[in-house]
Amino acid sequence: MHTPINTFKQALAAGTPQIGLWAALASAYSTELLAGIGYDWLLIDGEHAPNDVRNTLAQLQAVASAQHAFGDARSHAIVRVPVGTGDVGVALIKQYLDIGAQTLLVPMIDTAAQAELVVKATRYAPAGIRGMGSALARASRWQAHARYVHEANDQVCVLVQAETVEAMKNLDAIAATPGVDGVFIGPADLSASMGHPGNAAHPDVQAVIADGVQRIRAAGKAPGILATTEAGAKQWLAAGALFVAVGADTLLLASGASQLLAQFKGPAATGPNTY
Repeated sequence: MHTPINTFKQALAAGTPQIGLWAALASAYSTELLAGIGYDWLLIDGEHAPNDVRNTLAQLQAVASAQHAFGDARSHAIVRVPVGTGDVGVALIKQYLDIGAQTLLVPMIDTAAQAELVVKATRYAPAGIRGMGSALARASRWQAHARYVHEANDQVCVLVQAETVEAMKNLDAIAATPGVDGVFIGPADLSASMGHPGNAAHPDVQAVIADGVQRIRAAGKAPGILATTEAGAKQWLAAGALFVAVGADTLLLASGASQLLAQFKGPAATGPNTY
């Protein structure tokens, strides 16, 4: 048996846009449901949602179950780690790869040196510093993938987040880092870093994002972004973004529940979460 091919990584390299959805409910049950809908990718969020390693494992298993049940209508699981730099980040990356994640999204990368460390943390030696533990790991199917340690490096997809003024200053170098497959621009944190907290639609922020997408593409890498409106998502796809999240499970649940209640009690009764 060979190590599974990372089809998401292949799609990005081919320049094929990938439409995704944030999974922040920390529920394997809801993630399994979403994995059968047909999104190209689901983001299991360990930074701003209450997902830990064990909970993420359950959701990776849920996505695999949906892949078995629905075949081509399947989603690729991306795991966002809570941190990817320093000793803690390196250790967490090792754990998430060992439980079977093939694509990682790493937040708050401000420099090329940080991006390089992330890449090294995802690679076995001599290319990197990932600890050897495949005999204990779901990733190798407990050694059923006999050549896992020889094949795993090529199937890991590294996505880093640029979401500060410093990161945008260093964006060309970050994107050029060997082993980085894509750069995700975080509008919320970027707008705050630029002095416009809560206002990612500010013209200055929008201009920096648009410039960033072009710089990432110029480096031969895939730009990504989260846009929770149809107009916003289509805007960034047209601009050249290749992996775009178009919503989040938390927002969908709140919006759907609010709209249903409004049918019976009126909009005023649904509270502020009408989205």
